Amino acid sequence: MSYQRVALIGLGLIASSMFWAMKRAGMEAHVTGYARSAETRDTARRIGLCDTVCDSAEEAVKDADLVVLAVPVGAMGRVAEAIAPHLKPGCTVTDVGSVKKAVIEAVGPHIPEGVDFVPAHPMAGTEHSGPEAGFAQLYDNRWCLIVPHGAREEATERLEAFWRALGANTERMEVEHHDLVCAVVSHVPHLIAYTMVGVADDLRRVSDQEVIKFSAAGFRDFTRIAASDPTMWRDVFLTNKDAALEILGRFTEELFALQRAIRTGDGDTLFDYFTHTREIRRGILQAGQDTDAPDFGRIKKAE
Repeated sequence: MSYQRVALIGLGLIASSMFWAMKRAGMEAHVTGYARSAETRDTARRIGLCDTVCDSAEEAVKDADLVVLAVPVGAMGRVAEAIAPHLKPGCTVTDVGSVKKAVIEAVGPHIPEGVDFVPAHPMAGTEHSGPEAGFAQLYDNRWCLIVPHGAREEATERLEAFWRALGANTERMEVEHHDLVCAVVSHVPHLIAYTMVGVADDLRRVSDQEVIKFSAAGFRDFTRIAASDPTMWRDVFLTNKDAALEILGRFTEELFALQRAIRTGDGDTLFDYFTHTREIRRGILQAGQDTDAPDFGRIKKAE
């Protein structure tokens, strides 16, 4: 059974893409939306994002069957506390944050009895943000990780069906494992990309801007994600610090090993390492998780 009324709290890339994907799927749910910024709410109204854009989160969640928390991880607890008295008994609250342990600890205590909290994490995105960044195809063939965490099976299955209707694949995952996996495949790579841009900026000051002027496609592609929302990533690292630090430690060990191989001229070690990692990269391609995001500026929002 599909949801009759859906509330999107936060109207950035993820939530706006959810709305367009819902419309593409032919869902008849009435979608309400709220964003803290009046400018964002005005933009949403101008582009037709959501059926109703509300001026408060409390208004947006009234009578909703599904409430989606699409705000930065650091703000989720505050938002959950504000909307809790206004949630309809029997509704489901979910989120789209890339950290789960901290979100559950922040949101869970505010969820009233009779309401299901089913944390979720769509593994999709671009370096763009804001309500105008969304497009219906964002979730196609991407994974949405579901962390049931004590919710009713019926509520969990219903949310999984919802995400599959948006084009995503779904998989259930335990809390701690989720945060560790995301530190490997998302969080630490973003941190490295931000760091490389910082290194390039340092070199630019001593090389007459040649690093930026002559940057090749490899550098541009690798550091593209460093254009992502800084508020979101600040919160991610502050709330998933244990997993991020563990993976950073392992990355540093690997980096030191390669550094030693380069310094000692150990070509065999470099060749074997690059061969092994190339095979991993090919596995990613075969899994269909490396398709670039479409040019959303040219895509119709709903079909």
